Amino acid sequence: MIFQYDASHEKCPLPLVNLRIILKKMKKEDVCVLKISDIGSKESIPNLLAKLGYRYQQRIIDNNIVEITLSKHNVNYS
Repeated sequence: MIFQYDASHEKCPLPLVNLRIILKKMKKEDVCVLKISDIGSKESIPNLLAKLGYRYQQRIIDNNIVEITLSKHNVNYS
C-alpha cells in the first residue's frame, strides 16, 4: 500500500502526529510519501525518522515543499 499524506498546508506538530499514526499502520511492504512545508516539520520529521532508524529520501519540490519517501522495509533495527 502507498500512504500519501500532503501536509504542505499544515503546521507542526500536526504532520508529526499524523506521520506517527501512519508509521504504526504501515506494513513491511508499504511506502509513505509525505509532503511538508512547515519549518518545524522539516526539522522534526527527519529527526524522528532517523531516531526510529528509518531510511528515507527527501527532495524539494514546488514552492519550497519537501517530499519525503520512506518504506517500512528500510527500517534499520541494529
